[in-house]
Amino acid sequence: MIAVPCGMIRRMSTDHLPPRSERETFKATAIEAARVAGKILEEHARNGFRIIHKDAVNLVTDADRRSEEAIVEILSKAYPAHQILAEEKGVHHYSESSFKWVIDPLDGTTNFAHGYPAYCVSIGLEFEGTPILGVVLDPTREELYVAEAGGGAYLNGTRLQVSRTSSLNLALLVTGFAYDIRDTPQNNLDHFVRFALRAQGLRRTGTAALDMCYVAAGRFDGFWELKLHPWDMAAGVVLVQEAGGRVTDFKGGPHSIYGRQLVATNGLIHDEAIAVLNQGEYHTAH
Repeated sequence: MIAVPCGMIRRMSTDHLPPRSERETFKATAIEAARVAGKILEEHARNGFRIIHKDAVNLVTDADRRSEEAIVEILSKAYPAHQILAEEKGVHHYSESSFKWVIDPLDGTTNFAHGYPAYCVSIGLEFEGTPILGVVLDPTREELYVAEAGGGAYLNGTRLQVSRTSSLNLALLVTGFAYDIRDTPQNNLDHFVRFALRAQGLRRTGTAALDMCYVAAGRFDGFWELKLHPWDMAAGVVLVQEAGGRVTDFKGGPHSIYGRQLVATNGLIHDEAIAVLNQGEYHTAH
């Protein structure tokens, strides 16, 4: 984790955002919801849980569902007019509101199910289609990541900035693989091999939200993945951007959390990473 003066960090524009006081309330509510959900996850980690297999690779637990229910209840009570999109039950509230909460109640379910302590609660907020708030809680390490548009990114209250690694050759990268890795050639293995031959090191943690938090904290220099869902990215992209990083699609173009692919780096190695992703035949995930 790198703490730096505010002036060194590239910040998202606050033009046309809701009033500061309202944004502070959103942040406080999201933090409350994340902490409640984190306690539920740790309760299940200690006392047990039921696993349901969606298919051979993808699974869900009753901890996921209880966590999601708790988050939705808190957000719905505080903001009954807001839209809510969550991983397990999809759209909870559909409305014409400019605000949409995007929730992953347990990112890293496979890790959680195996007792591997790398999972988190991820809560993002969109305003008029743009992510403006990200809250990610790692309950196993008691690490709370918070970022808001124009307000910086923080870990347990300490300001974050991305790393200063300037070459892909010196970079520590992280990635992940989609649940259909066994069934499709668009499985990220080709990109993985290319990066393995170019970067100093590669990791695969199994939780996209934490991967982006670690980019924001300077622990990783870059992250890429395809076939992601909105709830995988909504909070993390705000953290990376507010820590001074760069987020795009695989072509280096504008990123959307509905685009299902993402490259998030410290910015300094971004162009090199894009070049590696576009070596050989380029696959677009649908």
